Amino acid sequence: MNKAILMTMAACAAMLVSVSAADVKENWEKSCAKCHGPDGKGDTKMGKKLEIKDFTDAKYQDSLKDEAMLKAIKEGVKDGEKTRMKAVEGLSDEEMKALVAYVRKFKK
Repeated sequence: MNKAILMTMAACAAMLVSVSAADVKENWEKSCAKCHGPDGKGDTKMGKKLEIKDFTDAKYQDSLKDEAMLKAIKEGVKDGEKTRMKAVEGLSDEEMKALVAYVRKFKK
Protein backbone atom coordinates (compact mmCIF):
# COMPACT_ATOMS: atom_id res chain seq x y z
CA MET A 1 0.00 0.00 0.00
CA ASN A 2 2.77 2.46 0.95
CA LYS A 3 4.58 1.64 -2.28
CA ALA A 4 1.47 2.46 -4.32
CA ILE A 5 1.06 5.78 -2.51
CA LEU A 6 4.71 6.69 -3.09
CA MET A 7 4.47 5.80 -6.78
CA THR A 8 1.31 7.89 -7.15
CA MET A 9 2.94 10.85 -5.40
CA ALA A 10 6.03 10.54 -7.61
CA ALA A 11 3.89 10.45 -10.75
CA CYS A 12 1.95 13.53 -9.64
CA ALA A 13 5.17 15.39 -8.87
CA ALA A 14 6.57 14.51 -12.28
CA MET A 15 3.43 15.82 -13.97
CA LEU A 16 3.67 19.10 -12.06
CA VAL A 17 7.34 19.62 -12.93
CA SER A 18 7.28 18.60 -16.56
CA VAL A 19 6.02 20.88 -19.27
CA SER A 20 4.03 19.19 -21.98
CA ALA A 21 4.88 19.58 -25.64
CA ALA A 22 1.53 21.26 -26.23
CA ASP A 23 2.27 23.85 -23.53
CA VAL A 24 5.70 24.61 -25.00
CA LYS A 25 4.28 25.03 -28.48
CA GLU A 26 1.52 27.26 -27.13
CA ASN A 27 4.09 29.39 -25.25
CA TRP A 28 6.22 29.64 -28.42
CA GLU A 29 3.24 30.71 -30.51
CA LYS A 30 2.10 33.22 -27.89
CA SER A 31 5.46 34.74 -26.96
CA CYS A 32 7.98 34.06 -29.73
CA ALA A 33 6.46 33.24 -33.12
CA LYS A 34 5.49 36.82 -33.99
CA CYS A 35 9.17 37.61 -34.52
CA HIS A 36 10.92 34.23 -34.73
CA GLY A 37 8.22 32.59 -36.83
CA PRO A 38 6.43 29.30 -36.22
CA ASP A 39 9.46 27.41 -37.58
CA GLY A 40 12.21 29.50 -35.91
CA LYS A 41 13.51 30.95 -39.17
CA GLY A 42 12.69 34.56 -38.26
CA ASP A 43 11.02 34.94 -41.64
CA THR A 44 8.29 37.27 -40.38
CA LYS A 45 7.68 40.96 -40.93
CA MET A 46 9.02 41.78 -37.47
CA GLY A 47 11.78 39.18 -37.73
CA LYS A 48 13.06 40.74 -40.95
CA LYS A 49 12.86 44.23 -39.46
CA LEU A 50 14.90 43.14 -36.43
CA GLU A 51 17.23 40.96 -38.54
CA ILE A 52 16.53 37.93 -36.38
CA LYS A 53 18.83 34.97 -36.83
CA ASP A 54 17.58 31.66 -38.21
CA PHE A 55 17.25 29.05 -35.44
CA THR A 56 17.29 26.27 -38.08
CA ASP A 57 20.88 27.22 -39.01
CA ALA A 58 23.11 24.60 -37.35
CA LYS A 59 26.11 26.93 -37.23
CA TYR A 60 24.10 29.65 -35.50
CA GLN A 61 22.58 27.11 -33.10
CA ASP A 62 26.06 25.88 -32.20
CA SER A 63 27.03 29.44 -31.25
CA LEU A 64 24.10 29.74 -28.82
CA LYS A 65 24.47 28.83 -25.17
CA ASP A 66 21.44 27.65 -23.21
CA GLU A 67 22.23 30.08 -20.38
CA ALA A 68 22.26 33.01 -22.81
CA MET A 69 18.93 31.97 -24.29
CA LEU A 70 17.42 31.65 -20.81
CA LYS A 71 18.72 35.10 -19.92
CA ALA A 72 17.23 36.56 -23.10
CA ILE A 73 13.85 34.98 -22.31
CA LYS A 74 13.93 36.19 -18.69
CA GLU A 75 15.43 39.65 -19.17
CA GLY A 76 14.93 40.48 -22.82
CA VAL A 77 17.63 41.69 -25.19
CA LYS A 78 18.84 45.27 -25.54
CA ASP A 79 21.12 46.80 -28.13
CA GLY A 80 22.34 49.89 -26.36
CA GLU A 81 19.20 51.78 -25.41
CA LYS A 82 17.05 49.94 -27.97
CA THR A 83 15.07 46.87 -26.89
CA ARG A 84 15.44 44.12 -29.47
CA MET A 85 13.40 41.59 -27.51
CA LYS A 86 11.13 42.06 -24.53
CA ALA A 87 11.37 39.70 -21.59
CA VAL A 88 8.78 36.94 -21.69
CA GLU A 89 6.45 37.40 -18.76
CA GLY A 90 4.31 34.90 -16.90
CA LEU A 91 6.43 31.78 -17.49
CA SER A 92 8.02 29.59 -14.85
CA ASP A 93 11.70 28.66 -15.00
CA GLU A 94 10.66 25.20 -16.22
CA GLU A 95 8.58 26.71 -19.04
CA MET A 96 11.51 28.92 -20.04
CA LYS A 97 13.86 25.92 -20.08
CA ALA A 98 11.30 24.09 -22.20
CA LEU A 99 11.37 26.98 -24.71
CA VAL A 100 15.16 26.66 -24.95
CA ALA A 101 14.76 22.93 -25.66
CA TYR A 102 12.07 23.79 -28.22
CA VAL A 103 14.48 26.15 -30.01
CA ARG A 104 17.11 23.39 -30.06
CA LYS A 105 14.71 21.19 -32.05
CA PHE A 106 14.72 23.70 -34.93
CA LYS A 107 18.38 22.88 -35.69
CA LYS A 108 18.88 21.12 -39.02
